[in-house]
Amino acid sequence: MESSKPIRILVVDDHFMVRMGLCASLNVEPDMEVVAEVGNGESALETYRKYAPLLVIMDVRLPGMSGSEATAAILHEFPDAQILMLSTHSSEEEVYRALQAGARGYVLKSVIREELLRAIREVHEGRQYLDSVVAPLLAQRAGHRSLTTRELEVLRLVAKGMGNKEIAAALSIAEVTVKLHVSHVFDKLNVKDRTEAATAAIQRGIIALE
Repeated sequence: MESSKPIRILVVDDHFMVRMGLCASLNVEPDMEVVAEVGNGESALETYRKYAPLLVIMDVRLPGMSGSEATAAILHEFPDAQILMLSTHSSEEEVYRALQAGARGYVLKSVIREELLRAIREVHEGRQYLDSVVAPLLAQRAGHRSLTTRELEVLRLVAKGMGNKEIAAALSIAEVTVKLHVSHVFDKLNVKDRTEAATAAIQRGIIALE
């Protein structure tokens, strides 16, 4: 019986050794073939256009355009693209953003090889695949309210230790408006002060350490 064509894969990761390891590991599978590998989100979209892979393995944290942003960009242009997120990070916000962007799966780099292969095949077949560590985070995330774009901007500046007057100047808004946004952030994150807000935001992956 003639074997089916292999799953043509694009690997996107900013670490060269990770890309090489994935390529070597996947190319020995008879039903898989890595057709290209790149190190950032911008190149991912360009390379997808060129090679039209059947599946993309996408890192979450990339320089410049994030993995979630690259996922959204690819799916905007190619709605049938199948994207599997592969990351060392499992914060609820990053998982949520990746799936909201359209990723069909999310697994951690700590998974055993057999599970990664299973995830690739499941996503390729059109099914969702979530790492067992990741799945409970979605239920946890469902109980949290999302921050607005402006609230995120304010939160990032709060985390940098800026006061309300400094934030107002940086964002060209009134200080009273900053106070209102800070209050909303505290309420949505269920925290009492600026230190707790910054800590919770980093732990949940809402903002990243710079």
